[in-house]
This record gives sequence, C-alpha cells and structure tokens, in this order.
Amino acid sequence: MYGAMLLLHILAATIWTGGHLVLAIAILPRVLRERSPARLLEFESAYERVGIPALVVQVATGLWLAHRMVPEFSRWFAFGDPVATLVGVKLLLLAATVAFALDARLRLIPELSEKNLTALAWHIVPVTLVSVLFVVVGVSFRTGWFY
Repeated sequence: MYGAMLLLHILAATIWTGGHLVLAIAILPRVLRERSPARLLEFESAYERVGIPALVVQVATGLWLAHRMVPEFSRWFAFGDPVATLVGVKLLLLAATVAFALDARLRLIPELSEKNLTALAWHIVPVTLVSVLFVVVGVSFRTGWFY
C-alpha cells in the first residue's frame, strides 16, 4: 500500500509542479508581453481539469504518508523531530498554496483583465516556487537534506 500511495503522490506532484513550471516559464511571459488574459484563461481552463485533481490526490496521499511517518497528529508541527519538521513544512507550504489559490480564484480570475494580469503573475510565481519547494522537501524525506 505504501508504494502505491507514494507513486500516486509523486505522479500528482509531477502534474502540479510541472504544470506550474510550464505556466510560469512558457505561458506567463507571453501573456504579460501580449497583455492577453484570454491566453492565460485558456491555459488555466485546460490545466485545471488535471491540476486540481492532482492537487487533491497529492493532499490525500500526503496526509496518509505523513500519518504513516508521524502517526501522532500533535507531532506534525513538532519542529524538534526531523521527520515531523518536514511534515510541518509541507503543511505550511500547502497552506501558502491554498491561500494564493483562493485569493486568485475568488478575487483576481473572476475579473481578469489587462489591468490585473500583473497581480495574477504575483500569485503564479510564488505558487510555482512553493510547488518546487514541495518537491525539494519531499525528496528530503529520503535524502536527509534538511536533517
């Protein structure tokens, strides 16, 4: 069961992180250069069909994996234990992702125009960086980079 959950978690991470890297590196510069909200919305609508389910799978499998590594929920933010520290950091990264996503989805995207494209870019770039940090911290469970 562990192997299947880890595989699902990693596959979901590749979809989430890869999609955001494509968005930040390939799509966003052109959108900003052309001042084209339509291009961004086109990518967003296509990506959301796979990106959001991938995020849900990532969260579900991540919580399962975290519980397997640190069975006591009360220790998930016990930053004295190296593994619990990584779990806590991943949960903080998740909170940042959710905060940026909710703000973008509820405030910026419904009224997306040439005027607020830059504001949305200021959401896309940090979410992309956070998604890469998710991967780095995840790899650290095996490499011990942070402990």
